[in-house]
Amino acid sequence: MATSSKLKVRAPKNRTLTLDENDRIRLRKCIITRKPSLRKGTPLTGIAHGDYREWIRFLPLAHVDFLFLDPPYNLDKSFNWNRFSRRKVANYTAWLDEIIRSLKPLLKSTASIYICGDWFTSVSIFEAASKHFIVRNRITWEREKGRGAKTNWKTSSEDIWFCTVSNKYPFNVNSVKMRRRVLAPYTHSNGDPKDWINIACGKFRDTHPSNLWTDITIPFWSMPENTDHPTQKSEKLLAKLVLASTNPGDFILDPFLGSGTTSVVAKKLGRKCLGIEIDEEYCLLAAQRLELAENDSTIQGFSDGVFWERNTLAAQKSKPRSSKEENLFSGNYLE
Repeated sequence: MATSSKLKVRAPKNRTLTLDENDRIRLRKCIITRKPSLRKGTPLTGIAHGDYREWIRFLPLAHVDFLFLDPPYNLDKSFNWNRFSRRKVANYTAWLDEIIRSLKPLLKSTASIYICGDWFTSVSIFEAASKHFIVRNRITWEREKGRGAKTNWKTSSEDIWFCTVSNKYPFNVNSVKMRRRVLAPYTHSNGDPKDWINIACGKFRDTHPSNLWTDITIPFWSMPENTDHPTQKSEKLLAKLVLASTNPGDFILDPFLGSGTTSVVAKKLGRKCLGIEIDEEYCLLAAQRLELAENDSTIQGFSDGVFWERNTLAAQKSKPRSSKEENLFSGNYLE
């Protein structure tokens, strides 16, 4: 079914991904609609159309390395013609608990789980998740988008709760370092930089990741990953989670795939993924994005094996590097 995005008039430089009827006909062939007959065998990968509750009955047990859980938050929201209505906190918590309970048998004992929410939904996330997993942290990321509030503080952040099934789990800290500008460039006694590098576009230090992220850009009209999905997560956000908590070849499950960011990032980073989405139009957008990823594996803000502080990567790319700088960028050398 086509969405209302088909009727929108867009500016000439708008890069939002859209579908025409030819796209829909072609991409429907790329979506999984037929469920396997047994739980055994090689886990499905790709984009599955339907309700996750129907699909998980056919998926192998204990095969998921990484679960990304981004269900509708506890607020009123429309997803095409599907509408989610805000519930009492206890009811939403019970609903979330049911989701987690149904997915838990699919997880390996070493699996990591990330659950998304806003400030209000997070109340339910902790209560539900802590019954089943070890809750290890809460990432808060700046969501600088939307209009201001007149009778309350504007909500400019969202949360991602980090959980694991057990005390044995991967965490690749060197894969998710942040390259930040150095404001106080200390030096050794001989004048050489201390824990920082001096390159053409400035002084930088690679820092360990924290649970406060201020470098995430919400996909918008000029970004090639943008779609009309109302709650689309950025590829950079997913890339941080995937690189930290999986290894190449690991299996990722996203039962609320939306427009496909998890599947796209998994493909670009060499992981296997099954994304399940109940809305066919979003499945088709996800398939389109996977198709584009065949020829473009770049992730905005991620280069040289690190995540660059916002508004610094473009400046770095615009200036040629010396041979010394090339050597500095060839590996992790700080913190």
